Amino acid sequence: MLNLLFIGAGGIGGYYAARLLRAGHQVTLTARGEHLAALQRNGLCVHYQGNIWRHQVTALSHSDLIARHQAGDFTAIVLTLKSSATAAVMQELADWLHAAEVPVISLQNGVDNEPEIAAVIGAERTLGGLAVRIGGHILAPGVIAAEGVAQIVWGQWPNARQTSNRWHQLLQQLTDACNSAGIPTRISDGIQRELWKKLIINNGVNPLSALTGLDTRSLTHHPEHGPVVYAMMTETLQAARADGVELSTADLDEMHELIRSFNAIKTSMLVDREKGRPLELDSIAGAVLRRCKQQQLAAPHTERVMRALQAEYPYQHNG
Repeated sequence: MLNLLFIGAGGIGGYYAARLLRAGHQVTLTARGEHLAALQRNGLCVHYQGNIWRHQVTALSHSDLIARHQAGDFTAIVLTLKSSATAAVMQELADWLHAAEVPVISLQNGVDNEPEIAAVIGAERTLGGLAVRIGGHILAPGVIAAEGVAQIVWGQWPNARQTSNRWHQLLQQLTDACNSAGIPTRISDGIQRELWKKLIINNGVNPLSALTGLDTRSLTHHPEHGPVVYAMMTETLQAARADGVELSTADLDEMHELIRSFNAIKTSMLVDREKGRPLELDSIAGAVLRRCKQQQLAAPHTERVMRALQAEYPYQHNG
């Protein structure tokens, strides 16, 4: 039986936690505010493909987590926070994390989370990961909705060739447990490449969906916006080279077809805008623009959409 800590109990973390709880594993969640209070009072409620799952859960604030547990109590610590919160949370938990050797796994958007985790606990304890073909968000405090196949891909960061095999056995244990729990999961020897492939999708649809209000299906099939999606995805492919990641046109077309054929979902950035929350704009479009600038490459579509969204929705900053 696994004993996992999910830092962040939103749509992604809540869904995976529910799956693992249903399979008999021990899961602790962290949250805050009304969501935390509802989880403690009523448990976790998950809406998924016409089903409703309810679970009593251990949900804690970060201060209570530090007071009641040692980091070494857990098999692994999984970050399912917004990318904008990664650096602050890692600093908040730094002393607590340093007292143990447990690995920290990111299942977040963007390509900057793993470096921020590694800056606090070291690259040796940092595992990269991504949630694939899943949409999820909080419907109400204590209640989340998720949809899609909801796969996980994870591995040693930045890739298996540059790290030891220290966590290989643990990753296999986690992978077997997730697959048995109904979460399609695989280990990648090149997780940094996988993260960039996902960013191709995220940069293609997230900012533009927040700007236009369109779901992914409407956006990618739109006669005017569809070509912009592809152009922003192309700019992301170019940006990846700054991190030493070479992606091909075939990779680009694979990601484009995946999002075009996926469920018609609201992106996380669109949901955040509708709820008046900060957007992961800097973690997605900003990451692309910074790396294109490093290479003296233009990324006009990404920059235009980002600036338009900043002007229309000033409350977009990370954090």
